[in-house]
Amino acid sequence: MRNLEGMVAWVTGAGTGIGAGAAMALAREGVRLILTGRRFNPLSEVAEAINKSGGFADIVQGDAMDRAGMNKIAADIIEKYGKLDLLFNNHGVNVTDRNWGGGNLEGWDEVIDVNVKGAYNCAHAALEVMRPQREGTIITTSSKAGVGYSPRAGVAYGASKHAVMALNQLMNIEEGNNGIRACVLSPGEVDTPILDYRPIPVPKEERERLIQSEDMGEIVVFIMKMPPRVTLNEVIISPTYTRKLQPGEG
Repeated sequence: MRNLEGMVAWVTGAGTGIGAGAAMALAREGVRLILTGRRFNPLSEVAEAINKSGGFADIVQGDAMDRAGMNKIAADIIEKYGKLDLLFNNHGVNVTDRNWGGGNLEGWDEVIDVNVKGAYNCAHAALEVMRPQREGTIITTSSKAGVGYSPRAGVAYGASKHAVMALNQLMNIEEGNNGIRACVLSPGEVDTPILDYRPIPVPKEERERLIQSEDMGEIVVFIMKMPPRVTLNEVIISPTYTRKLQPGEG
């Protein structure tokens, strides 16, 4: 298993949920972190917690939909830190009105834009600086809704996560011989703020039994500890506890 001390990681969607959990886990391994997200305050809280515990985290506020902005962040990381070992391509959104009977297509547009276009904007920016290094890892957060079909997750979210699966696998096919490996994480239900957008709320006592953000963080660390010759193309993660469908969940 590799020692991660001194590696440089760029984490998007780092202010809450899986991104924050991964940032904290990587910091404990001595990874230098660049945290990106649309909202400054949550990023600041994560960075402050990391820095107070003896780690290192910098903040670069930005929106994954800003392609030029993402390219600049990646270029600035190389200029400032000399390398980029990991992009954790983790940002994502969902909406409450998510099924065919709702019809809020404007909300669906945002889901596709952020989850798909935002994912390839960040991946493209990272690839541009990783190719000259001949090494790098891109981990993207998908979902079990991208492996199968989930009425709970909804139409646009499921479609976006199926697209992310394709982006990831084609990255491996095209970039593996450049020393770049791509892994997609496909978790079931994770107790993160995105659950707050569910049409039918998940009871608090059940949320505590789901996958937690810190669990996902440890998985990111495990992937990074694999030697560069090993690619984990896809990791599917399920909560041990299986929640029963509630009326109206499909």
